[in-house]
Amino acid sequence: MIRIVPGSGFNNKTDMHRRDFIKTTGLGSTFVLAGYPTLSNFVILENDRWFDKPMRWAQLTLVENDPGRFDPDFWLDYFKRIHADATTLSAGGIVAYYPTNVPLHHRSDWLGNSDPFGYLVNGCRKMGMSIVARTDPHAARQQVMDSHPDWIAVTANGEKRRHWANPDLWVTCALGPYNFEFMTQVHNEIMEIYQPDGIFSNRWAGQGICYCEHCTRNFKEYSGLDLPRSANQFDPVWQKYNEWNTARLRELWIVWDNVIRKRKPSSRFIPNGFPDKVITGQLSDIVFTDHQARSGVIPPWSNGKVAKELRASIGMKPLGGIFSVGFEEQYRWKDSVQSEAEIRVWVAEGTANGMRPWFTKFSGVLYDRRWLNTVDRIYQVHFRNEKYLRNTFPLARVGMVFSEQDINYGNKPWQQRNSDHSSGMYHALIENRIPFEMVNARLLNPEYLRPFKLLILPNIPDLSDIQCDHLRKFTQEGGSIVATFETSLYNENGVQRKDFGLADLLGVSYDQGVEGPMQNSYLRLKSDPLTNSFHPVLIGLEDAYRIINTIYRIKVIPTSEFPSPVTLIPTYPDLPMEDVYPRIPDTDIRELYLREYGKGRVAYFPGDIDRSFWQIMSADHGRLLRNTVLWALNEEPVADVKGQGVIDVTAWRQKDSMTVHLVNLTNPMMMKGPFRELIPVDLQVSISIPEGFNKDGIHLLVKNEKPLYKINEGKIIISVPQISDHEIIALDLS
Repeated sequence: MIRIVPGSGFNNKTDMHRRDFIKTTGLGSTFVLAGYPTLSNFVILENDRWFDKPMRWAQLTLVENDPGRFDPDFWLDYFKRIHADATTLSAGGIVAYYPTNVPLHHRSDWLGNSDPFGYLVNGCRKMGMSIVARTDPHAARQQVMDSHPDWIAVTANGEKRRHWANPDLWVTCALGPYNFEFMTQVHNEIMEIYQPDGIFSNRWAGQGICYCEHCTRNFKEYSGLDLPRSANQFDPVWQKYNEWNTARLRELWIVWDNVIRKRKPSSRFIPNGFPDKVITGQLSDIVFTDHQARSGVIPPWSNGKVAKELRASIGMKPLGGIFSVGFEEQYRWKDSVQSEAEIRVWVAEGTANGMRPWFTKFSGVLYDRRWLNTVDRIYQVHFRNEKYLRNTFPLARVGMVFSEQDINYGNKPWQQRNSDHSSGMYHALIENRIPFEMVNARLLNPEYLRPFKLLILPNIPDLSDIQCDHLRKFTQEGGSIVATFETSLYNENGVQRKDFGLADLLGVSYDQGVEGPMQNSYLRLKSDPLTNSFHPVLIGLEDAYRIINTIYRIKVIPTSEFPSPVTLIPTYPDLPMEDVYPRIPDTDIRELYLREYGKGRVAYFPGDIDRSFWQIMSADHGRLLRNTVLWALNEEPVADVKGQGVIDVTAWRQKDSMTVHLVNLTNPMMMKGPFRELIPVDLQVSISIPEGFNKDGIHLLVKNEKPLYKINEGKIIISVPQISDHEIIALDLS
């Protein structure tokens, strides 16, 4: 059968159109790749579509003195033992690990007459593995500097840039001839000799602004401006630079991809990161994340968050998750080994959120063998259950919107640390075990929103009129919205509106001000004076006369009728102690606006409750957020999980099954690692009986056993004992 290779501009809906196109036009058809004019039309065989086949990746990143010192057969045996079906191997760039003939392409000083890259390629190919060559173009040696000084990056004060970690090297310019000409030759040579399935480039996108003659001239021609002197996100010149930088990298991507495909049509250029997730989705057939491990105060769910954000932009294209067996702290201990518990939880978060595991090991020489069995155990479970991990689509009905804009969208105090809004809402959903996905703010059109019943906007300030129209239509047709703080107060260019772009949907107007930071302010929780009953958003808070307020609140004027379960108790003195009493004990100023809109529901917090939750971790804020989300959702979540602990819950559909992933994050080191141990929990999971359910087809995949369960009122209630890091409930479907 002939299949067309998808290129730029494809999404879920377009993929459906592509299938219909193939059905109607028959064999041998070609397809114009929209938005990808530099590529010729072409067709390839189905067997050449390798992208979706690999499920377990192994990366061996060699160091220069590895040739002759490391044992390649050990690694080939290890890849076979763990059932790795794809590999990424060091090939060239800073160091060539094969006998290159490209001038100035530095061969390893230990290479001699050997070809370690070729040896590993041949060994992996005999095992039927997909092979991706790794290159790194971000630095070069003195001979490159001597021959082509214009290839080297230049600082703002006009100096050639030495490498920050190794002063014997020079940092190369990513946007000039070094990449466009020299590395193009390197990639062409690798493809010509070894025919890998792809080339993966590390640190290919530059190391900050380069002021070399090429960048200076090219940016001037593009914009008529001089390069910005600093990375000030509010500077129009910096904004124009970001636009040019993205366009230039896209051009480089296409140049390399063309060279690679010319040598092997099914092969691809696979960049290690790109500044624009939507363009990544347009240009890629296979994507990887390079969020290798925790550092500083990062929760383990951040690996899943990265996966969700990228999938929101690329659809269901294969997504690999690179994880390091060592520490990723700022001091760069590249030969270190993390604890088993830390590695397992990190990989579990990636797997539960749709990533395929990809371990990376620096240096072919082993200094610490403890990680080998850890990765082996993870991959054995993954291999045994592969068919249940080939996800076709997520089943979550809640979508959390994120923006690719800069972290801070203004200079005002309340506009700083804007990412805390997203982190707080994300953590609240995790704590409350609500399955959810991420939604890219640039992709709010109906085809992307169709799977969702509820959209959460954790302070998404910059929304265009078109984006607001999409959200309005989504709610009119039965979707629901939860929004916070300054959502839609600015247009897509960051210009403040006179009123919210979603003022009619929220039912409030901007009252020209923000209050805060508020000292000693509270939220008054009230029952309905007519019925004496509490609104569902206050479940579990009925005895709390009041709870702490947010740190900032935007002033609004209601333009519609609302209930009043949550109102404002204004700031009052917190010292001296004798004066600590509310001057105004009660108001009718709502701090949560709840309404019906069209066929959907809308909940709006004028306060920064999500950011306040992240910074303070008030359990009351978490409960209020949970109740509000469930009220707005107005349907039962796909899976309801009871029991103690912090559990990340995701749900997926496969060709003949559905799965519910339970990742156990319960640990005193959850907010700062590494985990020392895994603390098992017992859970009970309730799942609505899916269509085609086979009663004999319930499995606990990690434990490799049948669970205890019962069926009651259309639900399967499953007992899941002693989850250490990860359990997967699988339901076979006819």
